[in-house]
Amino acid sequence: MNRRDALNLIFSFLAGLLVLFVILPLISTLLSTTPGAFLNSFTDPEVVKSICLTFGAAAICTVFAMVMGIPLAYILARRMFHGKRLLEAIINLPVVIPHTAAGIALLLVFGRQGLLGKWFYPLGITFTDNLAGIVVAMLFVSLPFLINLSRESFSMVDEEYEKVAFTDGASHWQAFLHVTLPLAWRGVLAGAVMMWSRGISEFGAVVILAYHPKVATVLVYERFAGFGLDAAQPIALILILVALVVFISLRLVLLPDHR
Repeated sequence: MNRRDALNLIFSFLAGLLVLFVILPLISTLLSTTPGAFLNSFTDPEVVKSICLTFGAAAICTVFAMVMGIPLAYILARRMFHGKRLLEAIINLPVVIPHTAAGIALLLVFGRQGLLGKWFYPLGITFTDNLAGIVVAMLFVSLPFLINLSRESFSMVDEEYEKVAFTDGASHWQAFLHVTLPLAWRGVLAGAVMMWSRGISEFGAVVILAYHPKVATVLVYERFAGFGLDAAQPIALILILVALVVFISLRLVLLPDHR
């Protein structure tokens, strides 16, 4: 065995350990959850309500983020301006902030006595323990995924295509809508899907800002703390299966020609 073969063997072994580290907990959850317990979760009203709430809230925050985030991603991809790096750093802050700390920060802003919450509260608008609070928490922690992937996708579109559209009489809006966005759609869609999936997995920020109504991650924690591992496993398995479906779908979207 030469040195190159030895190096490949060592790297393969280390890679195998890492892969096992990732897949063993998933396989263990799948194999240790009985089919009966898994199917019974779909007849448990609390579980069904929690899953629907989680998916719906994540969808709302994703749509809301796309309206504001896609234009921002385009600007970051196409324009150079003072403070751009600072803006990019601010956008990515939720990735590195501990999410329980993010929940506290959001509570200080959107709580009833918070910076913005105290102005909304007299109008009957609250962001604690309701759908609005869940959406705000999910939006805060998952927004970087949409903006970063969309920005990368826009930056890969050659600006010459836009210039050709301008010479044909298209406005900036028409060039963006009919040229740039269709060419960048894979990255934008990937960002939206990643944002949605990150939203449904959020726990730390949600549990502080909006414990009720319970999203799936909060329900998993509550079932585990109150009734033990067996009660939490089926709901956890549902979330894992959803994550696998999202991942596979995302790979098919991004790599449609790979076999």
